[in-house]
Amino acid sequence: MKGAVVLKGVGKAFGETRVLNDVDLDIRPGEFFSLLGPSGSGKTTTLRIIAGLETATEGTVMLSGKDATLLPPGDRDVAMVFQSYALYPHMTVFENIAFPLRMIRTPAAEIAAAVRAAAARVRIDHLLERRPGQLSGGQQQRCALARAIVRKPALFLLDEPLSNLDAKLRVETRVELKRLQRSLDVTAVYVTHDQEEAMSLSDRMAVFMDGRIVQTGSPEEVFSRPATVQVAAFLGNPPMNVLPARLSAGKAVVGSTTLDLPRFGTLGEREVVLGIRPSGVTLGSAGVPATVTLCEVLGEDVILDLDLGGLLLRVKNPGRKRIPEGERVLARIDPERLHVFDRASGARLD
Repeated sequence: MKGAVVLKGVGKAFGETRVLNDVDLDIRPGEFFSLLGPSGSGKTTTLRIIAGLETATEGTVMLSGKDATLLPPGDRDVAMVFQSYALYPHMTVFENIAFPLRMIRTPAAEIAAAVRAAAARVRIDHLLERRPGQLSGGQQQRCALARAIVRKPALFLLDEPLSNLDAKLRVETRVELKRLQRSLDVTAVYVTHDQEEAMSLSDRMAVFMDGRIVQTGSPEEVFSRPATVQVAAFLGNPPMNVLPARLSAGKAVVGSTTLDLPRFGTLGEREVVLGIRPSGVTLGSAGVPATVTLCEVLGEDVILDLDLGGLLLRVKNPGRKRIPEGERVLARIDPERLHVFDRASGARLD
């Protein structure tokens, strides 16, 4: 049970403003679990409640099988890495990493060995005498990680720790972070708004929208079967196309276009939203007529914006061929890759 996290019915209000509603989570020991969502969706507040930096307005927090709802942060056996790293500027790297051990009165000889071991794990053992102001952003981030792991906590909490790094360093550090978590065999809870980070790092993840968890599952499950139209539109780069349609007798009317969708015939007649990933649309000699309004060449792929009877349809077209704006094309929407959501509730239907 060490490192397990269970939230039951957790809510949080700041005065009359509700920021979390009825959050349930069950994070397994040793799991890398991401809290993913747009800014203001409640994910950082949830992390701070797990850490003990915020108190839940209602609900319970169980850590390693024990009720931690009202426990102070120092008694929770957790370590946190903040977005800003929160290093002490007047201390050396050695002193920053050693700080948690000194707070619990660890003997000096043990501190020195533990600090050097933690610094070596993140490859900054040659920087121990420097101060944070003498470090690059990536080195400061590694120092914050070393400070978090030096005490060998049961739970490792990370609040967007890569957001201040440049794109190349983010990718490199992401790989190292996953390896570090695996080698430590520690539970990690990771907050991010970056879907690529969540998809690549997570064993499982929870998607937050407007203070609620709307879907939990592995990255593959959430990507391939989004539970709501909000999740569908949030995940993917470019994101999924969402097209309002009327479904009737196995046919969908999308703007001025009618699509044959016999596999959705059992859904009856209703107002729906059709979802199709840009890679599920191909250009060729057959399909619905559309007009190219924008062409973006992105290395090995070309992203096209199409005007489909007044609706936007994005296409991920393999290859580097640029298609002139204003050109008429035929777009085939693969019916086997369509997702169908209820128009009123946004919930998945198929």
